[in-house]
Amino acid sequence: MGIDTDERGAAGRALLARGGVPVVLAPMAGITNRAFRRLAREHARAATGGVATGIYVTEMITSRALVERNEETMRMIATDPDESPRSVQLYGVDPATVAAAVHLLIDEDRADHIDLNFGCPVAKVTRKGGGSALPWKRGLFRAIVSAAVTTADQTARAHGRPAVPVTVKMRKGIDPDHLTYLEAGRAAAEEGAAWVALHGRTAAQLYGGEADWDSIARLVEELEPYGVPVLGNGDVWTHVHAARMIEQTGAAGVVVGRGCLGRPWLFGQLAASFTGVEIPADPDLRAVTETMRHHASLLIEVLGPESGPRDFRKHIAWYLKGFAVRREIRQGLALVDTLDDVDDLIARIDLDQPWPGSVSEGPRGRTQPGKRVALPDGWLDDPDDLTGFLDDIRGAELSISGG
Repeated sequence: MGIDTDERGAAGRALLARGGVPVVLAPMAGITNRAFRRLAREHARAATGGVATGIYVTEMITSRALVERNEETMRMIATDPDESPRSVQLYGVDPATVAAAVHLLIDEDRADHIDLNFGCPVAKVTRKGGGSALPWKRGLFRAIVSAAVTTADQTARAHGRPAVPVTVKMRKGIDPDHLTYLEAGRAAAEEGAAWVALHGRTAAQLYGGEADWDSIARLVEELEPYGVPVLGNGDVWTHVHAARMIEQTGAAGVVVGRGCLGRPWLFGQLAASFTGVEIPADPDLRAVTETMRHHASLLIEVLGPESGPRDFRKHIAWYLKGFAVRREIRQGLALVDTLDDVDDLIARIDLDQPWPGSVSEGPRGRTQPGKRVALPDGWLDDPDDLTGFLDDIRGAELSISGG
């Protein structure tokens, strides 16, 4: 389609530069809502004197639900006034629906950056050919990226606005015998993606084992002729891991997912590390509980007095990992209904505890080992054949419609 890949690559690097540091918050369902994104930005700004923040992406948004203006979906794409760039991740399986969703976001001036999700390994999505299974059908993958990029360009131009970069996030492939990342990376670059982010695991691995950083380095080499940046994702637990990933792979930046669960201050440490200022120390328990309370208050502000405390409950185990906190207090925090409940339970904790060190670092969140990937029957027979699969593919989006 005559894409100037050098120009697109420059757009990707410019997008990273807008964040001040080459750090991207990975979209995580039920986690990266407006409250968490604000909390992470606050830590980054505080650590760098407001110089740098990074890029903070929304939870994954289903294209179909967005086009249908689902109430919950419209809430999920809301951003703070100071959130810049405004980054939205779209999930879609139909080029026309993805194009319509991209048009809505830009036509209504709701996004400065659109990321396309091709990395979801969840069985209810892959068994219908969506998520990390979709790049195997290379023609469909290419068509979705092309539709998103073309629509983004046309819509921004129609409004006289700057171009809105479209990026791609994906995994290595379905399993070791069905890797797609090199071909999909080239296709994304050729169709105009501003960057490609690679999680160094296959769908079969889910979140188990170690991320393959060598695959990230290989993709960097593969896309070098296109001038399109590659971002690395997987096993970035500390600022040391982030620096090591970039050094080992040549990636242009890092995408941080599970490493920040219960550790939003990681973005302050990352921002400080990349800007060369003093890196904030890991917090003691008193500081951790202050962050916990602030997080709870932000969730109440964003989600309301009923949903906010309920949403906060899932974060308790992550925040308190490694600290000596009595079981009944942990259980109570996991059942809070109000901010007063949070305050009452924190008041019962011995807060004079230093950061517990390595026991509090490393894997958190989903760490289940891999398993056979659920796919439509015959999906792997021919990467160019969609015959008989269209209903399955559409069902992949319907199964997660609403977000």
